[in-house]
Amino acid sequence: MDEEESVLVSIPRRLSKRIENRIKGTSFASVSSYVTYVLERTLSETDAQEQAQALSKEDEERVKERLRVLGYLH
Repeated sequence: MDEEESVLVSIPRRLSKRIENRIKGTSFASVSSYVTYVLERTLSETDAQEQAQALSKEDEERVKERLRVLGYLH
């Protein structure tokens, strides 16, 4: 891990053992480094999906105007 301040997070021992087995022979030095990597990647992917799904106000107004033209909104 890098030099950022850390906090303690608990995970079940069985999960820790699974991660230990998974990281054998990899560049991950510890369970913590692997968990940090997985969480950062998951959060980045989730953020990207949320941004892709969000309509800008301008897009929302275009959709509303189109629905008005089509007679769906008054």
